[in-house]
Amino acid sequence: MDVADLSAQAGITLDGWQELILEAAMGERADAKWAAKRVGVSVARQNGKSQLLVARALAGVLLFGEMKIVISAHQQDTARETFSKMVEIITADGNEWIDDRVRHNGIMNAINREAIRFKNGALIQFKARSGPGGRGFSSDCLLLDEAQRLKRSAWVSINSTMSAMHNPQVWLLGTPPTRDDIEAQMHEVFESVRSAAIGGVSKSAAWIEWGSNPSDDDYDPASELTRWKSNPAWNTRINHEVVDGEFESYSEEEFAQDRLGAWLSDLGGAGSRAISQAEWDSCGVAEAPTEGVRSFAVAFNVDGSRLALAGALKHDEGIHVELLDVAADDVAAGLGKLADWLAQRWRNAAEIVLSGAAGAPVLKQLLKDRRVPDALVRVASTPEYTQACSITLDAVRAAAAIAEANAETDDLLPVPFSHRRDEGQQLLDDSVSISDRKKRGPTGAWGWEATTPDGDETPLEAVSLAYWISKTTRRKPYGEKERRAVFL
Repeated sequence: MDVADLSAQAGITLDGWQELILEAAMGERADAKWAAKRVGVSVARQNGKSQLLVARALAGVLLFGEMKIVISAHQQDTARETFSKMVEIITADGNEWIDDRVRHNGIMNAINREAIRFKNGALIQFKARSGPGGRGFSSDCLLLDEAQRLKRSAWVSINSTMSAMHNPQVWLLGTPPTRDDIEAQMHEVFESVRSAAIGGVSKSAAWIEWGSNPSDDDYDPASELTRWKSNPAWNTRINHEVVDGEFESYSEEEFAQDRLGAWLSDLGGAGSRAISQAEWDSCGVAEAPTEGVRSFAVAFNVDGSRLALAGALKHDEGIHVELLDVAADDVAAGLGKLADWLAQRWRNAAEIVLSGAAGAPVLKQLLKDRRVPDALVRVASTPEYTQACSITLDAVRAAAAIAEANAETDDLLPVPFSHRRDEGQQLLDDSVSISDRKKRGPTGAWGWEATTPDGDETPLEAVSLAYWISKTTRRKPYGEKERRAVFL
């Protein structure tokens, strides 16, 4: 009897993709030991990983003579969910042959101590890697759910305990690590096991993955074909209407990772973005408004080696933004010229906002030296910067929705956000195309970050700050009431 036959007898009907994983994982060497000491599975949520865990654990106890099996998840509630599924199977009508093998009072249901003991002495434990359950992983078979959230310190400890076992096997099942997983430094193990298997470095690992690569020619997240290729249980367990809702409400990156199983390394190579091409294009205008109140913004990158200058014009129907200049060569030497430029225009601007600890204070002092009033120049705090990024993203998406609605009716509504669409704005377009959200601090606030090695987020940051200050300031220009939008 193999694992699929045992599972079927227990009322667990495995899908073809689950049987494929078991076939790849359960091969034996000539010495009757597992050929794959490590088994990695990357697949989008809700496809049936938990069912696979239960099938492998039952097979370990009832077929392979494994005396201790540990099923572990990052949090106890996930481990307990798997425990509940196994108890449901063991106690189901028709499965008395399994229940008869469980020791009397062998099902332990206490929180953080969930376990099932069998009459032959075998034990299946359900443990969390965090909290009080985060110890004691020595076992014949270790099944690590939520493997994208496995810290390296835990992995080192696990391997040291497993090394004393005669024929151990470790499974890592998860989804591609998100930016939050990366920031929490939980992604390295899952990624390293994947890289070692795919690169041929490991001779004792099996890696099975379903997912899409946004750089592929046929990649289309709106296409059912792409979704089907990325979800092995697309036609059995996945609710297609729910997926449509995910597509409508998630960012491109969130949908690509959570539903299509894309890895950030692939997304970065294609330039992952929070603002889609369609959204950005729909806000572009060939001719900028000519009347309104101006504001300016300068954004420095972290080390002050790059900056971007942007302008915003608040007019009767909304706010228009433009990238005015960028600098990446000898920025410090050029700050004087930038200060001169701003000093010539401050009287006709509502406010000037600066961002970036490596350059903003210096530029503020240079402006003060040129008699630009302190009250007119604001150095944005981190909360102000993250608010600028957030409200700009909201503004673009709202404007895109209005533009889409306008295309279907004769009753045109004003589009409240616009940017200039021409070759002179290519650096801004490029910045939008590779910028995505990065969490800043524990509150959930976020800022822009380039997702390609040579990408530059500062043009989008400058435009976001210009939009924000234009939208929130109550100041009026000091000088003459000239309202033509000639930034340069």
